[in-house]
Amino acid sequence: MEPKNLYQTADWKTEKHVPVIEINSAEKGKDVSVAVTVGKEIAHPNTTAHHISWIEVYFLPQGEKFPYQIARFEFSCHGASVNGADSSSVFTQPRAVCSFKTEKSGTVVAVSYCNIHGLWQNSSEITIK
Repeated sequence: MEPKNLYQTADWKTEKHVPVIEINSAEKGKDVSVAVTVGKEIAHPNTTAHHISWIEVYFLPQGEKFPYQIARFEFSCHGASVNGADSSSVFTQPRAVCSFKTEKSGTVVAVSYCNIHGLWQNSSEITIK
């Protein structure tokens, strides 16, 4: 199997697994702020049995061959406690915020992992002004 076939994509307005990427600005010399949310329009379940485990954020500068990993966020609380599954009142939400600097335009790529439905990705172009 080709690794590229492992990643699923869709319209994030109709699919709760696709990472939604929001970029605040892309100005030369300033931080590029990136927020990634899974389940923005349609809430993703956050239970012991069905949850988003992690989100990774990459940046591929124009003209370069390989992306840079900007950040990795793990979500560890999904309602489990010593009393069993879904017995806790603590749940992490699959939302991550990070920033980075770059002199080049390029593509921000977000990948998320659902423990039931696998890997999902989305991308967003940025133009440095």
